[in-house]
Amino acid sequence: MAKLYFKYGAMGSSKTAQALMCRFNYQQKGFNVFIFKPVVDTRYSENGKGMIWSRIGLSCPCLEFGKDDNFFDLAEKYDIGGEKDVIIVDECQFLTKEQVEQLKDISLSIPVLCYGLLTNFKTQLFEGSKRLVELADSLMEIKCICGCGRKATINVRFVDGEVATEGQEILIGAEEKYESMCYQCYKKLLDKKQ
Repeated sequence: MAKLYFKYGAMGSSKTAQALMCRFNYQQKGFNVFIFKPVVDTRYSENGKGMIWSRIGLSCPCLEFGKDDNFFDLAEKYDIGGEKDVIIVDECQFLTKEQVEQLKDISLSIPVLCYGLLTNFKTQLFEGSKRLVELADSLMEIKCICGCGRKATINVRFVDGEVATEGQEILIGAEEKYESMCYQCYKKLLDKKQ
């Protein structure tokens, strides 16, 4: 059914693995799947060719989009919009508000499934995630656990072993370490920092 789906979770919750499994399922049923990732995610690019990789080893080539790209133009460029077409967007938190609105309009004709983070390391909604929460027909949390066993909801950034609460929102492939954890464990680390 043509809808806009937003499937979100903390880092390490298997979002990308689930996106790739969803792609496989649609392809098995004869659908044309167009899987996108943002160009800002350079972690798995090979010779300028975009790849999507999950931590458990699943991968596939993908199409890429930048902040200035218009999904109506991309749909025309790749001939997307047929009866058996599907769009999947990985790392959808990096979509702009306008791109989410474009995908919402496209989802009136074909399914659009978006996978990504809800909040940044400052515990604030990403622009794309905020608009997806506002417009998606279906919201689904993909759960993962903290080291203590509770549900992880916070994407914690560490800089030099310390919890970071300031800095640029997007930091990919840097020396910083991210860890997903529950709010209680995050709060304990913040209290220690003070």
